[in-house]
Amino acid sequence: MEKNVIHSLKLILIVVFTQFIFSCSNSSSLPTATIHPSNTVDSASYKYLIGAGDVINIFVWRNPEVSGTFTVRPDGMITTSLVEDIAASGKTPTELARSVEQILATYLRDPVVTVTVNNFVGPYSEQIRVIGEASEPKSISYTQNMTLLDVMIAVGGLTEFADGNDAVLVRIENGEQKQYNILIEDLIKNGQIAANVDVLPGDVIVIPETWF
Repeated sequence: MEKNVIHSLKLILIVVFTQFIFSCSNSSSLPTATIHPSNTVDSASYKYLIGAGDVINIFVWRNPEVSGTFTVRPDGMITTSLVEDIAASGKTPTELARSVEQILATYLRDPVVTVTVNNFVGPYSEQIRVIGEASEPKSISYTQNMTLLDVMIAVGGLTEFADGNDAVLVRIENGEQKQYNILIEDLIKNGQIAANVDVLPGDVIVIPETWF
């Protein structure tokens, strides 16, 4: 009898504890992700921005000992021969070169710096994301004058279950999220070039599954 009572009490405690954990887990929600819109408003205004994972060359004229090749860390910073933690992500190569010149001016007289990029990744705000019924859903580094057709080639086209003509392009414009209908199936299966549109850095393309 005593064992049955103890067993019952254990079950009650487990149920109460489980309900407590469940109620705690539902008492709050995660904050909405921060949107970092691109500064590019059209293809002509595009300038490449450095991002985490990029491999950059910093050449300091007449000072090879402080020149070198560096990888941008996940926090967007780089460390050079003379200076630790220089912010690189989100800057153009020219902007980073000027920043390095200002810092090196403490150690060198009139430094002249050139920055070039070897491995192009770019920040998330400049990448195009394709999700849903693409053959290879993924993020793509933007290239100037890129179109919807270029993006679909990069992701391998549509799956057999895709509803390409109900796809949506999501874009941040003036701080607001806007959606545009795109006709991917007409473009890549029916060859209707009029369905091709320009894409911009930061665009998200959502391809739904067909209902039948």
